[in-house]
Amino acid sequence: MTSTSASPDTIPLVVVGAHLTGMPLNRELQALEATLIKATRTTPDYKLYALAGAVPPKPGLLRVASEGTGIDVEVWALTPAAFGLFVSRIPSPLGIGTLQLEGGETAKGFLVEAVAVEGARDISGFGGWRNFIASLTPVSAAG
Repeated sequence: MTSTSASPDTIPLVVVGAHLTGMPLNRELQALEATLIKATRTTPDYKLYALAGAVPPKPGLLRVASEGTGIDVEVWALTPAAFGLFVSRIPSPLGIGTLQLEGGETAKGFLVEAVAVEGARDISGFGGWRNFIASLTPVSAAG
């Protein structure tokens, strides 16, 4: 498996929720001058959960042995210094681990501690955080 990166001088970071383009925490990546490499999916080895009590709302991505699905993600490129600063600010129960992506690529990205998903809502069926958030937004009737 290979790592995906915009250039040899950057570190790819996979984001799955509030750091996606257009989401509330994406500004943190922009402030670090991160560059969007691509939108992709994980391999079908993950479950996505809505973490209870997170503000802003955040998901937790957990690798599972069975009954997983591919989840929509984005890969961003950060300089090593920016990557270190970004990772140092990640609150528990989230952390960084190695994610398996479609096409055989691997990259560091957001994962959640298994204990945090006990009692959390499994939202894997939405295929990604963006679809889940869209499902929460009331649809107004066209007049």
